[in-house]
Amino acid sequence: MPSPQHLALSDRAPAQPRDDIVLRLRGAGLSFGSRLLWSGLDLDVRAGEFIAVLGANGSGKTTLLRSVLGQQKLQEGSIEIDGRAARRGDRRIGYVPQQRLAADGTPLRARDLVGLGIDGHRWGIPLPSRRRRGEVASLLDTVGARGYASSPVDQLSGGEQQRVRIGQALAGDPRLLLCDEPLISLDPANQRLVSELIDHHRHDRALGVLFVTHDVNPILPMVDRILYLAGGRFRIGTPQEVLRSDVLTELYGSPIEVIEAAGRIIVVGSSEEGHIP
Repeated sequence: MPSPQHLALSDRAPAQPRDDIVLRLRGAGLSFGSRLLWSGLDLDVRAGEFIAVLGANGSGKTTLLRSVLGQQKLQEGSIEIDGRAARRGDRRIGYVPQQRLAADGTPLRARDLVGLGIDGHRWGIPLPSRRRRGEVASLLDTVGARGYASSPVDQLSGGEQQRVRIGQALAGDPRLLLCDEPLISLDPANQRLVSELIDHHRHDRALGVLFVTHDVNPILPMVDRILYLAGGRFRIGTPQEVLRSDVLTELYGSPIEVIEAAGRIIVVGSSEEGHIP
């Protein structure tokens, strides 16, 4: 087994993101009561760059996304999207949530869910039009979901639902795509399909991607950099720079071993031993 300090974390050369910055955090900090989530966080996400956000439960991964979405106010620092201050309801941001099967009887078809990404932010009931139908059809084609456009959402598989949600997230032609644990509850085949779909569109549309996950393995070949949150501190770098025993030991303040087994990266000694937390 190779040394934990010199793992072959990816055989693919990193992507070459464009110079334009779609997300910029400067001195960002947030606490809940006496518990510090993170402080002094500086991060630039460039167009076409794929950044994985890792960390144990409660480290502030989803809260970071909520801050970028304007749903959680920072206590210090700033967030800019495409050079302008982040705000709630920003159409420059697409959002793919955790995969949760729709409840039985949900009165939405796949095409309706995608349509909400086009005009769901507007007041009133959207009026049918040839242009709107064309936009919905194009988005469904983009994510390979045309075949079940008329199917009720609650009858779709987890992977099919996530395809539709990606179509919805792309509807506003965003500059930044936020993904909050989008692979949860998916089997390995659908994890791969959904990951590859997101990866394809970040290249095709030059999207910056901030991808929160508890397990980096399904997306490791796609990741350019990692933001690792733990104990109120953070590390940013390539997978080879961050997923190291010495780095995570320093970050957690206790012995951590990073090993490669059966083609997967495993963290031993963390609070969520057995995978990347």
